[in-house]
Amino acid sequence: MRVIRSRRLGFLALAVVGLSVVAGGWRILASDRVGPAGDPAAPVPVTTLARAEMHEVVETLAVTGTLAAREEVLVGAEVDGLRLVSFDVDVGDHVTAGQVLARLDHAQLDTQLAQSDASIAKAEAAAQQAQASIDEAEASAIQSQASLERTQALRTNGNASAEQLLARQTEVKVAAARIASARETARSALADKALAQAQRDDVALRIARSEIKAPVAGVVSERQARIGAVVGMSSAPLFRLIRDGEVEFRAEVTETGMPRVAIGQPVELQLTGFARPVRGTVRLVDPTVDPTSRLGRVAVTLPAEPGLRPGVFAEGTIETGRRRALTVPLSAVFFSADGAYVQAVHDAVVDRRPVETGFVGDGRVEIRRGLAEGEAVVLRAGSFLRSGDRIAPAQPPVAAADKAG
Repeated sequence: MRVIRSRRLGFLALAVVGLSVVAGGWRILASDRVGPAGDPAAPVPVTTLARAEMHEVVETLAVTGTLAAREEVLVGAEVDGLRLVSFDVDVGDHVTAGQVLARLDHAQLDTQLAQSDASIAKAEAAAQQAQASIDEAEASAIQSQASLERTQALRTNGNASAEQLLARQTEVKVAAARIASARETARSALADKALAQAQRDDVALRIARSEIKAPVAGVVSERQARIGAVVGMSSAPLFRLIRDGEVEFRAEVTETGMPRVAIGQPVELQLTGFARPVRGTVRLVDPTVDPTSRLGRVAVTLPAEPGLRPGVFAEGTIETGRRRALTVPLSAVFFSADGAYVQAVHDAVVDRRPVETGFVGDGRVEIRRGLAEGEAVVLRAGSFLRSGDRIAPAQPPVAAADKAG
């Protein structure tokens, strides 16, 4: 099935007029030998005909724009006050998620980590000592309670004095106080250990962040800063990555063309430096139009091909629709100030027929009104023939398949 790719180009009508004049000039010379119209004795011009046929018509919208990263990822330092000591990648390198891109000096952090480890060990020892004190105090409390119970029994029998009973009661209270104190000391030691552990975790995290890693897979598009620079979380990004290396086409479309564009439509682009076209698909249609430029933005997904670089200029077409339509060869339509017309032929007699045209492309014109499928028309319309003229067909009407062959 033959597909006609069409564009609405006003200047194409002028080109057709030029072609018609040239063809008409040749025909006028040939018809100098022809007598007046309607004279059966006069020779008739030999004329090539074509038929009105159904073809698949493709409507396209011309666009221009540039290539850009589909998603740009900024990578910066996540720790303050460290000096940049090395870069592990350069612009253009492909990186994986988690790959080290640059390294920061963490010698001071290593010292802080060692101090935190020492604080943890000290707090752990204090907690163990406090637990031992608790165990000792609890054992003493058990003995004191047993002694108090014996003294109370002896006092009942009159074998212990009131002073002895009071002393045993005091010993029990002292043992309970020792237990409470030991437990408080243990809680304090455990709190010190938890604080030291938190400080260590913070230092360890800062050390881990001294390695600048790629958060996603992609391509390095920009590298900033210099070796020796002190960086921080408020500093400019150290790297820019094109996520997954995906580059897309960002087109600017006029506000009149925006309603014709939809997600999923095929796009064909011509890129600077590319010998062959690159094909893509509309991914996003901006819901707004810039009030100043009157342009809207359309994003087009492109295949992963080498050489597709952000910033490259491109132009192409968006296929905004396709359908079956009645068409004739472009040369069969004559465009004048009064409109377009064709020279239909019935029983070898010319009939000047006004027509309403539509899409134009691939050497054919859509006829929306004025012709029926299968009707014959003069292949090269022009002023050398008038309504009522008789002609002699050069051959059976030319079909699109015959012309393609």
